[in-house]
Amino acid sequence: MKRFIAILAGLFLAFSAFAADLTIPQMQTLKALAEADQTAAAYLAAGNDNDLAAWYNTPTATIVWRTDVSVDSIMRTGMDWARVDNLTVGKARIWDWMTRLGTFDASKANIRAGIDAAWVGTAADLAVRATVYTHCKRAATRAEAALDTGTGTTESPSTMGWEGSISVNDASNIRVQ
Repeated sequence: MKRFIAILAGLFLAFSAFAADLTIPQMQTLKALAEADQTAAAYLAAGNDNDLAAWYNTPTATIVWRTDVSVDSIMRTGMDWARVDNLTVGKARIWDWMTRLGTFDASKANIRAGIDAAWVGTAADLAVRATVYTHCKRAATRAEAALDTGTGTTESPSTMGWEGSISVNDASNIRVQ
């Protein structure tokens, strides 16, 4: 029985080591990314997982769609409230349903289609759309950018294949791949 519990504990620790839910192929991609950079390669060679994790978590110029857009942040900064009142019933209903939960996932094509459908027409409505979209994008970290799909520009953000921060434990797991 003690042996069984020890095996279960070991399995738990092994699986909890992958806290960021990185797959083996993703870890191999991230290791190759680090090996190609002189600074990160030195962290790998020295087993410096703290600095390696920080290196992976550094923001890049790659722009990605946010998966957690806060409606509150949109409404508090730059929202032209008069435009909401001028929406047709159908457009207002789209915007209302999209924002009802407090956050939305802009990486989903149907969400972006909803934004486009609600904020279309006049120059003032298109300006609201542009304001909304500024909240829907962010810079990816090195790790996120290495695992994304797409162009990664402000005009055409990428979709993340993985999202999060690389922990020291993750960096250690990447290093040994």
